[in-house]
Amino acid sequence: MEDSNNLGLLNSINYPKDLRKLSVEQLPEVCSELRQDIIKELSVNPGHLASSLGVVEITVALHYVFNTPYDRIVWDVGHQAYGHKILTGRREQFCTNRKLHGLRPFPSPEESEYDSFVCGHASNSISAALGMAVAAKKLGEKRQVVAVIGDGAMSGGLAFEGLNNASSTPNDMLIILNDNNMSIDRSVGGMKQYLLGLNTNETYNALRYRAARWLFSKGMMNDDRRKGLIRLSNAFKSAISHQQNIFEGMDIRYFGPFDGHNVIELVRLFRSIKDMRGPKLLHLHTKKGKGYGPAENSATIWHAPGKFCVDTGERLVTDTSGTPPKFQDVFGKTLLELAEKNPRIVGVTPAMPSGCSMNIMMKAMPDRTFDVGIAEGHAITFSGGMAKDGLLPFCNIYSAFSQRAYDNIIHDVAILKLNVIICLDRAGLVGEDGATHHGAFDMAFLRPIPNITIASPMDEHELRKLMYTAQLKNQGPFVIRYPRGRGVCVDWKCPLEAVHIGTGRKLKDGKDIAVLTIGPIGNDAVAAIKRAETEKPDLKVALYDMRFLKPLDEKILKEVGDKFSRIVTIEDGVRKGGLGSAVLEWMSDNGYTPHITRLGLPDNFVEHGKVEELHKIVGLDVDSIKNILIK
Repeated sequence: MEDSNNLGLLNSINYPKDLRKLSVEQLPEVCSELRQDIIKELSVNPGHLASSLGVVEITVALHYVFNTPYDRIVWDVGHQAYGHKILTGRREQFCTNRKLHGLRPFPSPEESEYDSFVCGHASNSISAALGMAVAAKKLGEKRQVVAVIGDGAMSGGLAFEGLNNASSTPNDMLIILNDNNMSIDRSVGGMKQYLLGLNTNETYNALRYRAARWLFSKGMMNDDRRKGLIRLSNAFKSAISHQQNIFEGMDIRYFGPFDGHNVIELVRLFRSIKDMRGPKLLHLHTKKGKGYGPAENSATIWHAPGKFCVDTGERLVTDTSGTPPKFQDVFGKTLLELAEKNPRIVGVTPAMPSGCSMNIMMKAMPDRTFDVGIAEGHAITFSGGMAKDGLLPFCNIYSAFSQRAYDNIIHDVAILKLNVIICLDRAGLVGEDGATHHGAFDMAFLRPIPNITIASPMDEHELRKLMYTAQLKNQGPFVIRYPRGRGVCVDWKCPLEAVHIGTGRKLKDGKDIAVLTIGPIGNDAVAAIKRAETEKPDLKVALYDMRFLKPLDEKILKEVGDKFSRIVTIEDGVRKGGLGSAVLEWMSDNGYTPHITRLGLPDNFVEHGKVEELHKIVGLDVDSIKNILIK
């Protein structure tokens, strides 16, 4: 690796205006230096490596051709936006990326005017960009708007909703399809290449644009006729090349596929098509991890590899032997164990088989596991369909992403009381991925839904028991939420046994304060109570693991209401609407008037940082809980 002192061109670029002072011939060197800088930084400050390496040339060409920040670049997801950050005034701060109070993990307009829109969840770029393009037209702005979307995000339903609207709403938006895996079109024959070259030829397009403008001015062309001509052109292309694509069928001009790593050609393409009227899509083939051998060869592992040695490509993995397993690994192994005994069990995940460890069952039972792509709503409804006709789906979705499936949970699962087990991985604060990824809201938004059971295990043993319980006959919709990272049980493989629905556990008796927890945050409560009782020997705190948010254990609540005048609830979710709110409601409805302190996530979006740092900020660390108890 070259030292940053050798990054001569990149060192001269603070903002895109500096990039535009360079000649086109210098851009390949800029790309090389930018790629080096990303690799160097991420080797010591982990983040999303492979995606950002794959889009370097696209990033450079976009900022070179378009007048950012006036022109809008709308990134999808944002995993690929590190080069964008470096080129837009944040190179010196990039070492703080994903760290507490540092650069945000994903683009955000609150951080930079070059970040056009929030992006943490997939498939929203086309819709957002279309809105901006329409706003520009309505306000008389000459602004160009570009949406950059990957082939994975293109599988999301929202992307197609945006495409459908783009085809019928007047706009001049450019959609760049960054295709690093799935080929939407096959390259066939020299005639197709000729037509593609014609369609992106500057002289041809200038002539075409002038002719269209003249026809409009003479009243001989309107939008219907223009769309008709586009359809005719697309049909002609399809007939000659023996292929068709969905974009042309939606009256969106299609160009490609082209090499997304040829920055000089990309500049030519962007210049050629950016002023064309109407929506257009440029299809670019790229390679995840481009320019760094280990990442090219194993893009999935190097999506977010952690720390690594640049020279050897060795990932610097911490020795975890003798430590508790990750919750997701316990889920994956337990799911396979259950599936081996229950032939009705199937697994469903929206594009996260490795992240949620469903790949364990997928490897052993490929015919009983389904990766449906980035399509959370579909994952739920698909699971509902299978449940309706006798199968038993375990549908695993990251908590923050399940927000997209809210209606599907209500309409397609809960109303019919279908036996779908929804496992919400990454519940609670997730750390460095920040506000877009924190699983903060699931308990609050799921609790009002009828016919649904909601549970959260305190440890790995409880997770296994809840999973076993959920797959028993006629349990109906069953939600199990658990956090990212490791649990507390080194010896995690306990016997599988049923838990009575709606029951909690008294873990410790006391006389002064009752602490009610749900989920793994209960382990922090255990430690906090020990510290509190050490500091105040006369203090005796009772601890209950509620285990179920819905239905609540009313026997425990009656016991607590009868015995205690002071109650503390603790949850790794938003205070408004979660466990604390449920306890308050029950106490009020049943004539109890204790003083209740609710600990949980505040009514604001929590920033990014290590989970331990964030827990301290929101008052969920051991010392903060202890201080509440001794108050």
